[in-house]
Amino acid sequence: MPEGDTVFRTAEKLREALVGQLLTYCDVRVPRFATADLSGHVVDEVRTRGKHLFIRVGPASIHSHLKMDGSWRVTSLTARVDHRVRIILQTNAIRALGIDLGVLEILDREHDFDVVNHLGPDLLGDDWDPKVASHNLTAQPDRPIAEALLDQRVMAGVGNVYCNELCFISGHLPTAPVSAIADPHRLVSRAREMLWANRFRRNRCTTGDTRAGRQVWVYGRAGQGCRRCGTPVRRDGSGDRVAYWCPACQR
Repeated sequence: MPEGDTVFRTAEKLREALVGQLLTYCDVRVPRFATADLSGHVVDEVRTRGKHLFIRVGPASIHSHLKMDGSWRVTSLTARVDHRVRIILQTNAIRALGIDLGVLEILDREHDFDVVNHLGPDLLGDDWDPKVASHNLTAQPDRPIAEALLDQRVMAGVGNVYCNELCFISGHLPTAPVSAIADPHRLVSRAREMLWANRFRRNRCTTGDTRAGRQVWVYGRAGQGCRRCGTPVRRDGSGDRVAYWCPACQR
């Protein structure tokens, strides 16, 4: 699933291509909003809130969430459009295609952020507040750390990659209770640092080593040696999300 940094980069790409441009064509391929036509309006801004993306144009706001497989692509006017495309926004120069979007809706621009009011502080947003995030994280001390980190009401932007990496650097198993975290403020601050460092990177890095094959601590490395102690990394895919951990370094 795309995480907060992916959505941030997507917004930057759409911002460069669309903001200040007149829409010459708009095709929303979602039955509920199929009659919406925003052509003839100028795109004013592209904003994000956690993993949610908003394109504000005219009186409306196009709200999307990538979920597992979604993406936005900026293409030429002659690029092929297939059955996966949920929305086409076109200017005189480009097409922006929303593909396999998990959520796509047209909202009243004045109240578009109402749909994300439940989210915690945005790790890449102006509202980031580590005190609020750490308070949210520890609100349910018996909750598994991974479950809490993935809850967007705690802080917005962490997905499964960052969740596993944060559990590793904290020294705890994903299933360990939140109460085991000695310094919650430090952990949420590390989450912010990780996403901030990767907000413009195509190849995500959480280890500080950007060389190929060395960018992550445990995620996707089942059976490979832990970068700290050499113990084979374990994997559990029995739950809703796949978990990776080092049985020696994480308690």
